[in-house]
Amino acid sequence: MIIITTKLVPLKKIDAINLFGILIVPKGLKINRQTVIHEAIHTAQMKEMLYIFFYLWYFFEWLIRLFCKGSAYRNISFEREAYNHDHERSYLKNRKHFSWLRFLQAG
Repeated sequence: MIIITTKLVPLKKIDAINLFGILIVPKGLKINRQTVIHEAIHTAQMKEMLYIFFYLWYFFEWLIRLFCKGSAYRNISFEREAYNHDHERSYLKNRKHFSWLRFLQAG
């Protein structure tokens, strides 16, 4: 995963944003290992869904989750997988394709 630091993306509440496997971090912000692992999990999800389908699914699942209990963002299956495993350094080595499907059921 490529990590780019820039002043051009004013992210106030977000530590980083992952666009097509490129992690964009605001200049001067130091990201931790957990954030890098979290975003690396998203990159794996993107690759297995050929990138565009990841973003389409993400958007539509977010829309559906808006009407469910809890945070729409935190309940997206991609986010649930990433948050559940972003502390495991070796998770991506053993991760099976489409593991995020296990997190589809509302949590």
